[in-house]
Amino acid sequence: MDIARPDISKAKRKKRIIYGVVAGLGLIGITVALSRLKPAAPTVERNLVWIDTVKRGPMVRQVRGLGTLVPEEIRWIAARTQGRVDKIILRPGAIVEPGSLILELTNPDVESGAANANSQLHAAEAQLTNLKVQLESQLLAAESAAANARSNYEQARLQAEVNDALFKDGLVSPVQLKLSQVVADEAKTRNQIEQKRFAFSQDSIKPQLAVQEAEVERLRSLAKLRRDELEALKVRSSMSGVLSALPVEVGAQVQPGTNLARVADPTKLKAEVRVAETQAKDIAIGQTAQIDTRNGIVEGRVARIDPAVQNGTVLVDVTITNELPKGARPDLSVDGTIELERLNEVIFVGRPAFGQERSTVGIFKLVEGTNDAVRIQAKLGRSSVNTIEIISGLQPGDRVILSDMSQWDANDRVRLN
Repeated sequence: MDIARPDISKAKRKKRIIYGVVAGLGLIGITVALSRLKPAAPTVERNLVWIDTVKRGPMVRQVRGLGTLVPEEIRWIAARTQGRVDKIILRPGAIVEPGSLILELTNPDVESGAANANSQLHAAEAQLTNLKVQLESQLLAAESAAANARSNYEQARLQAEVNDALFKDGLVSPVQLKLSQVVADEAKTRNQIEQKRFAFSQDSIKPQLAVQEAEVERLRSLAKLRRDELEALKVRSSMSGVLSALPVEVGAQVQPGTNLARVADPTKLKAEVRVAETQAKDIAIGQTAQIDTRNGIVEGRVARIDPAVQNGTVLVDVTITNELPKGARPDLSVDGTIELERLNEVIFVGRPAFGQERSTVGIFKLVEGTNDAVRIQAKLGRSSVNTIEIISGLQPGDRVILSDMSQWDANDRVRLN
């Protein structure tokens, strides 16, 4: 028969309880430990990110912009009168010299006006010649009358003197003496009048001629203006260069002031570079620049900064200081790099894809001896095209990720694979 052993049953129950408690405590410990573990760092492909090393040394601050080559000397030839394009002699690309005929206009009114102005001028000149003849004839008549009056006066004066001598000798009556004196006085008065008339005739010639001469000059200027307008129907170049634009075609009606042709000097070009307005604040006249023409790099100097902002950019004129490479021509697209300043002994790194100058950004720094990168806060300073100054947060020799890591903003650590 079976013998009851309660002590063994009690020991087994106690052992089971102990095992259960130990298992429960172990499970709780494992749960707590797992809860305290940090989540696994996400993996990033090393060859998909840009890694650079923080350096100390000289740093050149630069700004870059796109632009075009434009001639320094450009002249637009405008229509002086209304007309119709009758003939085009030269097309864009032609080499021109001063006086080269580019195109011809027609305007019957201008031709008729020039002919009428010439006719009026010839008529006024003939009238001036006729007036000179008339005035000279009048002057000669006045001179003759003055001479005749002077002669009559001298004869009357001498006769009066003779009669006075004869009167003293009793050979002439008092009445005859008095009559000769009256005649002499009348001749004197007439002589004075004729002399004044002659002098007046001399003095009046110049004013009378001046009026007609002024009219001739007016008509001469008008005729020249009409001839110039007629000549302006033949549009000619006013400088040496290349005909770069011809915005009209045969048959087009043009008004005064309409641009008909553009002539540029292709040997003197400058670069018009557009720089982002946020980067243009430190640009100054006289700063050196480099212009990449895709066929060589040439040196330049900032000559002008446009005070206005257009489409978020500032226009900067760069004068070329050395010879342009072959193939450089107006409207050629170029890259411009302007040197702002040179900084000595600064800590810098390649410019990251995020963050602006003088700001604090989070950047991943590689942990030495591991494949991990941790996020740290770095304060950025002055920036250049490809580099940026580090004020704090990084030291020379640190390796950082400069690529856009915004998709891992929720992580403070990543692992490079």
